[in-house]
Amino acid sequence: MSASTDFTKFLLDSQALKFGSFTLKSGRQSPYFINASSFNDGDRIARLGQFYASAIEAAQSSGKLEQFDTVFGPAYKGIPLAVTTSMALSSARGCAVGYTFDRKEAKDHGDGGMFVGTPLRDGMKVLLVDDVMTAGTAVREVLPKLKAAADVDVVGLVLSVDRMEKTKDSDVSAVQAVEDEFGFPVFAIATIHDIISAARELRHADGSAVITDDISQQIDEYFTQYGA
Repeated sequence: MSASTDFTKFLLDSQALKFGSFTLKSGRQSPYFINASSFNDGDRIARLGQFYASAIEAAQSSGKLEQFDTVFGPAYKGIPLAVTTSMALSSARGCAVGYTFDRKEAKDHGDGGMFVGTPLRDGMKVLLVDDVMTAGTAVREVLPKLKAAADVDVVGLVLSVDRMEKTKDSDVSAVQAVEDEFGFPVFAIATIHDIISAARELRHADGSAVITDDISQQIDEYFTQYGA
């Protein structure tokens, strides 16, 4: 089984990947939807962390990603992603890998501050993790917070799925736009094309197709209109 097929089966089994008609935050009507909130138990989130860790190690082996000190997840969905990725990497490497996440509002008692986890310091190399990026809004919001805390070096961003869609105001993808704007690599466990290709070959337990002919046509039309 290929890595993309394995990940696609995991998404489907977790009900994180669904087909139908969904209104995205961008206002687009999509024939598929990926919901990170579906990784809602220990087994699922642990497995997701292993997928992230494998993607990160592959990127490092290929020279696309340098070493880093902590995994940063933007609140709120990025929090469990940072923790589980850090745990999976620590287990695989046999040494601790840090995790950090932000608060939506600064805490003015106890340890205080805007961040939880491995403290940020000047010169630290930080790897961002997030689920699915549509416009790069979360990245643009969190980078000023990081820079305000310390002179950190963001070395990259890893997503669960690259939707490979052009942004609202251009013909380039959100991933390419972020890479061009900030100068660090953005990569994913799998692209949406990998996932759709794998899903088209899969069957439900009753033998029916995961992607019906009607949904398949809608996906092709969506890619034609919004694909980058």
